[in-house]
Amino acid sequence: MSFDSEWSQLKADAAGQQSAHTRLNQLAAAGGGGGGWDGGKASDLVVHQDDLGAVGHEAFVLHGKLRKAADIAGAGANKEGVGSSMQSAKALSDHNFTMGEELSTTVSVWTSQVKTVLQMCAHISNHLDYSKKSHANDDELIAASFRNRDGSAVSVSEISEMVK
Repeated sequence: MSFDSEWSQLKADAAGQQSAHTRLNQLAAAGGGGGGWDGGKASDLVVHQDDLGAVGHEAFVLHGKLRKAADIAGAGANKEGVGSSMQSAKALSDHNFTMGEELSTTVSVWTSQVKTVLQMCAHISNHLDYSKKSHANDDELIAASFRNRDGSAVSVSEISEMVK
């Protein structure tokens, strides 16, 4: 099945399931289900630029705090740059304790997981900053293209009339 036919089938299925609703970070509407698909018409999703900026900023702050606090591989580093956890792992291994190898593995896995979370935070922060700027530019272009002959902005009601 091709993507287009599969997508068409999914849309038809969704249209047939009028009782299915999607709710994004909001309380249910009075009398039942949340926003989302309603009688074949998609509800408007509203995101304010301040919201995007706030989430992006929190991801940036989390990235900075996590980078400093979660670095167990580099914590207590000696002159060679080896952290205290890896120094302990080596000392345990040198004395034939199997715990040394396990501690080394734990530090490696932890470091890998922290790097993954850091990458996710950076991606969220960068993407939301980009989205905020991009949508602001789009809004400016749209506003500039919807002007009356006298240069005044076209009202929402006038745009709605044009679409009918």
